Amino acid sequence: MGIPLHQALRVGAYVVSQHLKGVSRYPLVLMLEPLFRCNLACAGCGKIDYPDAILNKRLSVGECLEAVEECGAPVVSLAGGEPLLHNEIEKIAAGIIARKKYVYLCTNALLLTKKLDRFTPNRFFTWSVHLDGDLEMHDRSVSQSGVYERAVAAITAAKARGFRVNVNTTLFDGAQPERVARFFDEVTRLGVDGITVSPGYAYERAPDQEHFLNRRRTKELFRAIFRLEPRRRWAFNQSGLFLDFLAGNQPYRCTPWGNPTRNVFGWQRPCYLFGEGYAKTFKELMEETDWDAYGTGNYEKCADCMVHSGYEATAVMDAVRHPLKAAAQAWRGVTTQGEMAPEIDISRQRPAEYVFSRQVEEAMTRLDAAD
Repeated sequence: MGIPLHQALRVGAYVVSQHLKGVSRYPLVLMLEPLFRCNLACAGCGKIDYPDAILNKRLSVGECLEAVEECGAPVVSLAGGEPLLHNEIEKIAAGIIARKKYVYLCTNALLLTKKLDRFTPNRFFTWSVHLDGDLEMHDRSVSQSGVYERAVAAITAAKARGFRVNVNTTLFDGAQPERVARFFDEVTRLGVDGITVSPGYAYERAPDQEHFLNRRRTKELFRAIFRLEPRRRWAFNQSGLFLDFLAGNQPYRCTPWGNPTRNVFGWQRPCYLFGEGYAKTFKELMEETDWDAYGTGNYEKCADCMVHSGYEATAVMDAVRHPLKAAAQAWRGVTTQGEMAPEIDISRQRPAEYVFSRQVEEAMTRLDAAD
């Protein structure tokens, strides 16, 4: 298993405590984006399409740690953009670790070797390196050659220093199961501690709109991949029930508040994957967001989503509520044959609203007023 036992126990205890308190909506992972700026321009990314005035904005160390305290999630994903472009990212990570939160620093690894000395191995800290498949697959995904080899070199250097390292893999339409399996074999041989895998989300502003997976294709792809897994010993940094969901065996609905996002605009509504408004505080986000307006079956933008940032929390909460079900799934592994769970009806979903341009204009107005 790619999740350390001490982390699984602490997160499990946190979830149980929320249930005992009668809390129905609570966060598991804080998606903390200290900046949007990136040193790559990936074809499937919709995170960096902002004017320079916004790309140059940074959350301060204090703002980041305040968000960690305010949210209270046991795990913090430092994302972006490219977090290593933030001049004080090591101070942000250290401050979160000091609060006994698990930190996953998501990076394309282009700056990792250069900045490795700024960090210290710690059981609360993991490098999460973006690798979307083998050399050809990944370099095509990030629209730049040579990135895969630099990332592999950085992984090797980090492991030699004693760091925990995961790879974060996003799969798109056209992914070949046998090739993905060989890639998982390769990173396992590299000694990575875990693999996070998810289908790509169809960002409305992504340059490449042709290669996002729909839900049926996602389930078929992951069944084909997991069919090749026996005896290969891949260590996934995800719950077994979420992997079973990817293969079409669990009828889960999204838990968007499970991975709340704090970025330079504020607390993003409704989730990490797209923003349709921002709250000033975490309390406002949780209490004033119309959560029922989002999710597959409720909103067109969510129709094909099966991404871990929306569904991993659902799977974790299901495991806590039904430990025998989770244990049985762990024993048998992912089911790759037979009928799939019924699909969510999307016939009554509300149409998508395209509000990005308005939000950018409003953000620019606020920046101009602050100058």
